[in-house]
Amino acid sequence: QVQLVESGGRLVHFGGSLQISCAASGRGLSAYRMGWFRQAPGKEREFVAAINWDNTKIYYKNSLKGRFTISADDTLNTVYLQMNNLQTEDTAVYYCGASTDIFRLREWDKYAYWGQGTQVTVSA
Repeated sequence: QVQLVESGGRLVHFGGSLQISCAASGRGLSAYRMGWFRQAPGKEREFVAAINWDNTKIYYKNSLKGRFTISADDTLNTVYLQMNNLQTEDTAVYYCGASTDIFRLREWDKYAYWGQGTQVTVSA
């Protein structure tokens, strides 16, 4: 069983930066790859980024490369998402997930565990 708790979401002005966190706990964490997804109102949950705990395997949604950076700290069991130059279209609830399916990390239904989400709102 894995528990995930996201934090750090808030209101940010257009062009600003924000880092959100996902604290993981439970047994066997090292077996999981961690991913960030987001879901805007009326839209499907979409892949943002994924990583393994030693930061050697990192994947991004192509359109977010260069603005978003995912990282993992295996001593704190925490995954971070640094978001820069935020746009209004980045407004969404951001979810952290854990998956053992290393070949389908971009697919939300391949994640076994999810956090409750953290709201990021970008104002114009």
